[in-house]
Amino acid sequence: MTTRNPYQIVKHARVTEKAMVLENLKNNTSNKCIARFKLPRYVFNVAPDATKQDIKWAVEEIYKEQNVEVLKVNTINVKPKKRRVRGRVGFQSKQKKAYVTLSEGQSLESV
Repeated sequence: MTTRNPYQIVKHARVTEKAMVLENLKNNTSNKCIARFKLPRYVFNVAPDATKQDIKWAVEEIYKEQNVEVLKVNTINVKPKKRRVRGRVGFQSKQKKAYVTLSEGQSLESV
């Protein structure tokens, strides 16, 4: 696979409102459309040069005590946003996000 540290590939979990909704979809049973989601999804900020296989290996390596099995990894490159500070134009740095889908019945408690 790779000789890099898994913490260099997966930087940190992304804690946003959308990420919390994706994590808790598996617990919702009130709506029939939402109740069909059985697989938990988690969102991470990852290294810009990381591949899907690298991300899968890193998540499984970081959470190997919990015997996590990653089924699917979707990645998104977020473009840099234009920002103005005191009249000067600058850019927010670009990022890469990974949506990680785990097997049914699994979760990450230490995220």
